[in-house]
Amino acid sequence: MTIKHKPQNYSSVSPYLIVKDANATINFLKEVFNGNELRRFEDDNGGIMHSEVKIDDSVIMIADSTNEWQPVPSYVHVYVDNVDETYRRAIAYGAESVQEPSKGEDEDKRGGIKDVGGTTWWIATRVE
Repeated sequence: MTIKHKPQNYSSVSPYLIVKDANATINFLKEVFNGNELRRFEDDNGGIMHSEVKIDDSVIMIADSTNEWQPVPSYVHVYVDNVDETYRRAIAYGAESVQEPSKGEDEDKRGGIKDVGGTTWWIATRVE
């Protein structure tokens, strides 16, 4: 049997987020993007050393920041079925509005939200 170079159903590229509250980010992804938590490895104090959440066909990897690994502001773009509904869910869940969804010059309607962990999520739906 041949071992594949990556896990089945994983994309080749996965963003890795180092955030100040990984658990809050994981819950945000579950609630707003219907994410499915695949794995979680905690340290002895309950901090998240590594976790994985699948959104549609992509895996986001997340860990709590430490003294050695400081949180890094990140920007992630996600295509969703309905940008307006996803934006409303994110705001209702406590995200900060970066940009209300609007149609620009390209084929997408796009908006932005920032979660409590400090990640800015650009969300879009192809409308043309």
